[in-house]
Amino acid sequence: MNRIIKINVKTSLTIVLFLYLGLLMGSIHPLNAQTKRIIPSKNQQSPLAKPIVSKTMMDTAIILKQDSMGSKIDTLKMSKDSIDAPIKYQAEDSGVLIMGTKEFYLYGKAKVDYSDLKLDAATIKYEQKTQMVKAYGALDTTGNPMSKPQFVQGQMKSVSDTIFYNMKTGKGLTKNTFFQEGEIYVNARDLKKISPTEIFARRARFTTCNLDTPHFNFRTSRMKIINNKMGIAGPSFPEFEGVPMPVGLPFGIFPLTKGRSAGILPPQFTASPDFGLGFEGLGYYYVVNDNVDVTARTNIYSFGGWNLNINSKYIKRYAYTGNFNLTFQNTKTLSRSTTSKDEFNSMRSFMINWSHSRDSRARPGTSFSANVNFGSSRFNQTLLNNPFVNFQNQLSSSVSYSKDWKGKYNLSMNLNHSQNNNLRLVNLNLPTVNFNVVTFYPFQRKEQVGAGKWYDKIGIGYSGNFQNQISFYDTSVTIKRLLDTLQYGAQHTIPITLSLPSLGPITLAPGVSFSERWYGQRIFRNWNDSTKKVDTTLQKGFYTAREMSFSISANTRIFGTYKFKPTSNLIAIRHEIRPNISINYKPDFASKYHYSFQVDTSGRKIRGSQFEGALNGSYGEGVFGGMGFGIDNLLEMKVKNKTDSSDKAGKKIKLIDGFGFNSAYNFLADSFQLANFTFYVRSTLFEKVNITAGATLDPYNVDNKGFPINKILFKPSEFKFGRITNGNIAISTSFKSKSKDGKAEKETTAMPIDPFMTPDEQQRQLQFARANPAEFTDFNIPWNISISYSFNFIRVKTPDYTGFVTQTFSSFNFNGDFSLTDKWKVGATGFYDITRGNLQQLSAFITREMHCWQLSINVNPVGLFRSFNITVSPKSGILRDLRINRSRTFSN
Repeated sequence: MNRIIKINVKTSLTIVLFLYLGLLMGSIHPLNAQTKRIIPSKNQQSPLAKPIVSKTMMDTAIILKQDSMGSKIDTLKMSKDSIDAPIKYQAEDSGVLIMGTKEFYLYGKAKVDYSDLKLDAATIKYEQKTQMVKAYGALDTTGNPMSKPQFVQGQMKSVSDTIFYNMKTGKGLTKNTFFQEGEIYVNARDLKKISPTEIFARRARFTTCNLDTPHFNFRTSRMKIINNKMGIAGPSFPEFEGVPMPVGLPFGIFPLTKGRSAGILPPQFTASPDFGLGFEGLGYYYVVNDNVDVTARTNIYSFGGWNLNINSKYIKRYAYTGNFNLTFQNTKTLSRSTTSKDEFNSMRSFMINWSHSRDSRARPGTSFSANVNFGSSRFNQTLLNNPFVNFQNQLSSSVSYSKDWKGKYNLSMNLNHSQNNNLRLVNLNLPTVNFNVVTFYPFQRKEQVGAGKWYDKIGIGYSGNFQNQISFYDTSVTIKRLLDTLQYGAQHTIPITLSLPSLGPITLAPGVSFSERWYGQRIFRNWNDSTKKVDTTLQKGFYTAREMSFSISANTRIFGTYKFKPTSNLIAIRHEIRPNISINYKPDFASKYHYSFQVDTSGRKIRGSQFEGALNGSYGEGVFGGMGFGIDNLLEMKVKNKTDSSDKAGKKIKLIDGFGFNSAYNFLADSFQLANFTFYVRSTLFEKVNITAGATLDPYNVDNKGFPINKILFKPSEFKFGRITNGNIAISTSFKSKSKDGKAEKETTAMPIDPFMTPDEQQRQLQFARANPAEFTDFNIPWNISISYSFNFIRVKTPDYTGFVTQTFSSFNFNGDFSLTDKWKVGATGFYDITRGNLQQLSAFITREMHCWQLSINVNPVGLFRSFNITVSPKSGILRDLRINRSRTFSN
C-alpha cells in the first residue's frame, strides 16, 4: 500500500534535494545544524560503537564511522537515479508525495528551480525512477487557458500546453509551444529537445514580429534550431496577416550567432539604362582572427562595368584601431553623345582609404594616427548611387606622429596630401616636421625664496618648421615634372617674453621675436616687350630671409550693466568691453628681397617678392613702427525664470557672443600708414540661430583699375568709409517638435556610434544614412528641419594684372522631414548653389512604418546620377536580405 504524505506549501516552502530523498525512503533523520551528524533515535546504537546503516534507506545511505585517529567521518553513497544538484520548489496550493511510486506533485502556480532550469506551471509532477518532470496548464472558470507551463533554460524561453522533460538526459517534448531564440519567435505543434543546444520542431510557424498575432510568419513542416548558432527550416511558405502567399522558399538558414562569423553577403538586383542590369553588394565576409576581419563586395553590370571593394577592420583594445579600404572601379556606360562613334564610355579609377589611431595608453608621450584618402580624380564622379560623394571635389590625407618629452619639448611629423578633382591637381607634403621648445625661464632659480627679480620672468621658446612639397597633375606624371615642382622650406622662430605684474585692471605683456626662413627657390617676373606679357623665371638653390620684431601690449576689461524695473520680465543687460592696444616695431629686413616690375603696356609697376608662392610665405617689406589696436565686445542679458519663481538669479542669455574689430597704424611708413580693418561678429540667437560674419575694410581709395592709392576714402555724406575687399556670413538653425512620448529629447543619430569606430568609419556610416534616409527615420519626432546659408566674396587681381575682379560664392542647404500620419513620413535634403542659380543636389524620401516591416522610397532627381529606389524589408537583422527591392539609375 502506497504511503501518501500531503504537504502544505502555501508559505512557499523551499526544500533541498536531500530532505526530499529522505521523505521518499520513509525515514527522516534530523540533522544537527552545528555538527552535521546524525542524531540516533532511542532504539538505535550509539554511532561510536560501530558503523550504522539505516535499513530503511534503500537508495541513499549516510554512514558514520571512525578513522584510525578517532575522528568521525561521513560517507555519502548516492543511488544511480539521484540528481546532481539541489532542487528548489514552491506551490500556492499543496504538494503531494506518493511513497510507493516515488512521485511528487505540486499544485497551484508551481515553480521548480534546478541548475540553470526554471519551470512554472499550474501542476508539476516529478517521477524519481525515470527523473521525468511533467508540467500541465489549467483553465479558468470561463474555459480559457491559465498558468501555461513556462520553461527557461539558459537564454531559451518557451510557453507550452504540456511539457515533458528528463532531468538526467536533458531531453524533452512539448506540445503547442511558443518560444524565442534570438530574434526568431517560433510556434510549434510538437517540439523535441534532444540536447541542451539542439531543438527540432514539427508543423511550426516562425517570425520576427513580437506580437501575439504577428503581421507575418512562415509556415514549415519541420525546423531545427541550434542555440546561438543557426536555424534551419525546410520548405517554407509566407503568410501576411494570416493570408498564405502563393510563393515559397525551398529552405531557409537563419544565423543566430551573436559573435562574428564568415559567410556570403547576398546581392540585390538593379537596373539602369546607362549601366545595364546588375547585381550590387555580392560579397564575402571573413574573420581572420579576434582582431582582424575582411569584407569583399562587388557590383557587376551587364554592359561590362564592375566595382570591387575590399575593406578590412582591425582593432586591439588599449593599443590601436583602424580601417583599410581599397576600391577598384571599371565604369562602362552607354554613350549618349551624337558625335562619338563609340557605343560605350569606359573609365577606370581607384580609391584608397586608410584610417588608424593608436590608444594614448599604449605608449604614453607618443601618438600616431592616419587618415588617408587618395585615388583617381574621377572616382567620386563615377561612383553610383551616392550623390553626396559625387560632389566632393576635394580629397585630403594626413599621417602624423608626435612625441612629447615631459612637457618640455615636442616633435611632430606629418605627411599630408591634398587633391583638387576639378583641376586634377595633387599636392604632396613629404614630410612636414615641427619641433617646439616650450617657454622656459633661464634666470629663474629652482628654489626661490621671497619675491623674485624682474628678470626671473623672462621666458624663451623655440619653434621650428621644415616642409617639402611636390605638385603635379594626375594627367601627366613624370619624374622630371615631379623634380621641377619640388619645393622645400624651413622657418625658425625664437620668441622672448616677459611677464609683468598687473597695473590694476591693466595687464602688460612685452615681447621680442626673431624668425628666419629657408627657401629652396625664388622667382623673378619681368615685362616682355615682344610678347607684351609678364615672364616668370624660376631659380633653384638655397636662400634665406629674416625678420625681427619688438612689442608691448596692454589689455583690460570694462563692464557696464543696465537693470530693469522689478515688474519687467527682463532683469538686466550686461555689456563687456575688452579693448587691447600694442606698440610694435619691426625693422625692414625684407626690402632687399622685393623688387618692382612692369605689368602692362602703360608702364605700370607693382612690387613683388622673390619668395612669392613659397611654402612658408614671404616676409612683408618696409619698416613698421606703430600701434595695433582692437576692441572685442560681449552682450548678454538675464531674464526671469518663468518655470521657477524662487530662482532670483534668473536665466542668462547671450545676445552676441563677440563682435569687434582690429587694425594698426604705422608711424614710420611714408604711405599707407593705416592698416586694413578686420570686423567680425558671432552670435547664437535664442540658442537656436547660429550667426558668424566677418569683413575686411581697406581705408584707402583706388584708381580706375582698382589699384590702391595713398588717399583715405572717407565721405560721410555718401556713407563711404573705405572699401570692403572681402566678407563672409553664415547662418544656420534647426527646429524640431517635441517627441510624441513626452520623454526628454535626446540627440538622434543616423546610426549608433561604436566607441572603437574610427572617424573615417563614422563618416562612411553617415554617408550611408544620408543616401538611405528612409531607413533611419525617427517616427517619435513629428517634424524637424535644418537650414543653413553661406555667402562669401573677395576682390582678387586678374591673371594679367590689369585690374581686380570680385568673386562671390553663395549656397543654401536644407534638410528636414515631417509626419503625414503616425505611420507615414516624408523628407528631403538638398543643396542649392545661388551663385550658379541651380539646384546641385536633391534627395527625397517617403517611408511607412509597419511595426516589424518598413517601406522606404528614396528618390534622387537631381545630380550626376538620377535614381529612385523602392524597398520593402523586415526590420530584423537576420532577415535583412529578405527584401523586395526595385531601383533604377540614370546618368545626367
